[in-house]
Amino acid sequence: MAATTKIYRTEEGKDLYAVMAEFATPADTYHAAEMVRDAGYQKWDVYSPFPIHGIEEAMGLKRPILPLLVGVMGITGACLGFAFQYWVSTVGYKTNVQGKPYGAWEAFVPVTFEIGVLFTAFTALFGMLVINGLPRWNHPLLCKERFLGVSDDKFIIAIESADAKFEPEQVRKLLKDAGATAIELVEDIPDAPAAPAAH
Repeated sequence: MAATTKIYRTEEGKDLYAVMAEFATPADTYHAAEMVRDAGYQKWDVYSPFPIHGIEEAMGLKRPILPLLVGVMGITGACLGFAFQYWVSTVGYKTNVQGKPYGAWEAFVPVTFEIGVLFTAFTALFGMLVINGLPRWNHPLLCKERFLGVSDDKFIIAIESADAKFEPEQVRKLLKDAGATAIELVEDIPDAPAAPAAH
């Protein structure tokens, strides 16, 4: 039997998206991230106005797959570019150029390089968008005034209600014990309202 996801609601009756906590300094945020990681939460994130050194280790993040994907696709693009040129010069449109052998590879280098760069660039761009879940036109955290300070001087950790271990009171206690200066509930953004039923 499949496990059902609990739906938590705020006092106003809105679906709960996350519990958000503000921390005073990067060091406090780093140590709080270690506590959240050690508590076993999986669906949470740290938001900061600048990169915090070592935060990936503090969060327990695994090495991302994007660099490997970019490398593989770059090499694939270069090989395809080379193979296409070789096929054209030896089979598809056999042309004698200055008496050189049909498969002379030296002339293929610029296009091979450029096709490799093209595959690499597009893989990096679209891979980043997919992995980050973008484009996303709105996010529940953006509805909170406190969160908007992340682009200036705020340090935030948000633990999502979709996490398997999520219990609002336990999360609040964990974040308070971790040194949070403020804790807020974040309501989910409702889907577009359904069309009214015809009478």
